[in-house]
Amino acid sequence: MSKIDLVAGDWVDLVFEGKNQAYGAYKLRKDTTKRNIIAMLSILAAAVLVFSIVAIKSVIEANRGKVDATQVTELSALNQPKKQAEVKQKPKVNVEPEKVVERVKSSVKFTAPVIKRDDQVKPEDEIKTQEEIMSTKTAIGALDVKGNDDAAGEVLKIKEAVAQPEPKPEVETKIFEVVEQMPSFPGGDAALMKYLQENVKYPVVAQENGVQGRVVISFVVERDGSITDVKVARSVDPSLDREAQRVVKSMPNWIPGKQNGSAVRVKYNVPVSFRLQ
Repeated sequence: MSKIDLVAGDWVDLVFEGKNQAYGAYKLRKDTTKRNIIAMLSILAAAVLVFSIVAIKSVIEANRGKVDATQVTELSALNQPKKQAEVKQKPKVNVEPEKVVERVKSSVKFTAPVIKRDDQVKPEDEIKTQEEIMSTKTAIGALDVKGNDDAAGEVLKIKEAVAQPEPKPEVETKIFEVVEQMPSFPGGDAALMKYLQENVKYPVVAQENGVQGRVVISFVVERDGSITDVKVARSVDPSLDREAQRVVKSMPNWIPGKQNGSAVRVKYNVPVSFRLQ
């Protein structure tokens, strides 16, 4: 069989050979090729037209924007004067210190009475009566100050130097480890051991686990004999450590240590033993 050109439309004659070609289907299929070509060309032309319109519009808007921007820039540059750099200096404000003047009443120095003969006493040295003192505006003071209070004048107050007490020596805060006279428990070491034996309570947990040993507690004996800064210097078991700290904190005040005859703070260590029976 020879090849059939479907585009040319010969296949339609082959299909409808010996059939009723007056039927509408024959004519419809006969014109299929022409309609397809026309449709493809129409779509292609429409696409080219749309693309061209869009491209031309974009070019026109781009050129218009450049022209407008250039014109606006040039006009702005022409209309605005050149700015010169200005350096503004803040005005200096002279603040005068406030003048403080203390006003005091004029006073006459008080002089201790001295026994003299009448002919040796000057009139100004005579003792004033109560009425004269009340009527005058001059006060009796430790210094002689002549002012002008009646004329609303200003008189600087004269301050008399008062002897200041000597500053107390600073309290010694250093913690000593060795001093001339070490602190001690009231009653001595024997009383300390007795106190520990009577007040230490063996922890139940440590007894059940068979834990025993000697805990060393470090503390500071203050100048007044009180106990502070209680710490565990050598640990055995947490339960034993807590009990040893509790007992040491509950101790009564010690006899403080002394250095050069003065009570000082001294660091001290006490062993607390735990033994199972």
